[in-house]
Amino acid sequence: MAAMPTLSTARLILRPFRLDDAPVVRELAGAREVAATTTAIPHPYGDGVAEQWIATHQQAYDNGQALTLAITLRDSGKLIGAIHAAIDATNKLAELGYWVGRPYWNQGYCTDAAKAMVDYAFRVLGMNRVQARHMTKNPASGRVTQRIGMRYEGTLRQSLFRWGTFEDAAIYAILREEWSLGQRAAAARGEPSAE
Repeated sequence: MAAMPTLSTARLILRPFRLDDAPVVRELAGAREVAATTTAIPHPYGDGVAEQWIATHQQAYDNGQALTLAITLRDSGKLIGAIHAAIDATNKLAELGYWVGRPYWNQGYCTDAAKAMVDYAFRVLGMNRVQARHMTKNPASGRVTQRIGMRYEGTLRQSLFRWGTFEDAAIYAILREEWSLGQRAAAARGEPSAE
């Protein structure tokens, strides 16, 4: 059993979930507004669901299938959301998914967390491509992908089925070579490295 990583940004610590996070996960992810923007969060969010979900993280990481981390505020340690990278080692591809509790929307936290996860996927996991999909009815998620350098690649029409409705999904991605160019440009501007 390998220790899952902890990542940090100026404002956030991305750390492995603990079972005692479950009540906060249930409260935040259980909000209808949050669940409605995802394909997997149940609503209503029942007792024991968060504990079961958290219990899957270590095995998925050990099997090289996924990395799921809690998004927490650096200053207070408060849990505000989650970020996940599904890993396809054969194709050197990672797919991001994320959610942040309603009280923390529109503050750039998803962007910070997603950038840290993309950096980790390229720098440590050796991925060649990182992608993300979002329901087109949730443009805020699309803005996160754009801010971290992903490019729009198309819309997958009616590719998601959520709450009795087929939803369109926009797909964005960044390639290793594009990420590397961005890292070099940031270094030339004197910005600190993500290392």
